[in-house]
Amino acid sequence: MKSERFQKLVEANPDNELFRFSLGQALMEEKQEAPAIEAFDQCLAKKPDWMVASIFKGKCLLTLKQNDEAKAELQKALQLAIDQHHEDPEVEVRKLLSTL
Repeated sequence: MKSERFQKLVEANPDNELFRFSLGQALMEEKQEAPAIEAFDQCLAKKPDWMVASIFKGKCLLTLKQNDEAKAELQKALQLAIDQHHEDPEVEVRKLLSTL
């Protein structure tokens, strides 16, 4: 599994946020949303303006039917997309929010 590879990289390089983000992304792809959220939370703790980590965390929360938490996270991600002038992610997040 892809996540196992990134887990080893994170263990060897615990301060590397890119490896941790990639771990979260791999876990998300493997339908392991709860541990993916943990990885994204650690990324966001070090870099609160990491828009993609926030979007992915919101998507995981949606999958887990944690709609209130997903809405709060996606609203944060939307503001980051606007502030950072990322139009495509802004459109994507607005669509996700419209389902809540």
